[in-house]
Amino acid sequence: MADQTPLSVHQPSGTAKGGVVVVQEAFGVNDHIEDVCRRLAAEGWVAVAPHLFHRSGDPKLGYGDLSQVMPHMQALTAEGVLADVDAATARLEAAGFPAARQGVVGFCMGGTVALVTGVERRVGAAVTFYGGGVTQGRFGFAPLVDEAPRLQAPWLGLFGDLDQGIPVADVEQLRAAAAASSQPTEVVRYPGAGHGFHCDQRDSYEPVAAADAWRRTLAWFDRYLRG
Repeated sequence: MADQTPLSVHQPSGTAKGGVVVVQEAFGVNDHIEDVCRRLAAEGWVAVAPHLFHRSGDPKLGYGDLSQVMPHMQALTAEGVLADVDAATARLEAAGFPAARQGVVGFCMGGTVALVTGVERRVGAAVTFYGGGVTQGRFGFAPLVDEAPRLQAPWLGLFGDLDQGIPVADVEQLRAAAAASSQPTEVVRYPGAGHGFHCDQRDSYEPVAAADAWRRTLAWFDRYLRG
């Protein structure tokens, strides 16, 4: 494939339980995303992060200047994003993990992609951290409230009530839309957390919410990625 997707791959030290695709924030596959991959590997998962910005230079961007972020986000397409996710799941398939033993977790814009992956692709479970585009579509995807009733995988959504870009009313719409699917779904809201609460490199880091959300994420994958 001429347009091959770069992948960051982190292996557990022992026998892997399965694989997890880790979908980046709007800041590239940076130190935070690599750290998430390392943490998943420490829990026994092969973690693979596709580099969604590889068509526009594959930068690692700082958290302070959103003007640098927008050109890369605007260059994304639904077709390209799904192709990048497919490259990651193919890597896991080649490692011996069928779709039922593959999960996807995404943060920020990656949270949007994680839910859509649970709709458009066969995976065993999906987890969204504060993914936007709930009532207005992003990257060529439909709004998440329109996508969620078609979920093909168990989905967990994790949101902060203080997120200025994702109002609580939108989160509750998404909860209802996901519940209309045939899959197990759960939405957890954190009253004292804003956008990016899981990232310890951002001013919005909220350690109590981050720890609880991480625990729930691991439990979700342990529960549903049984093959």
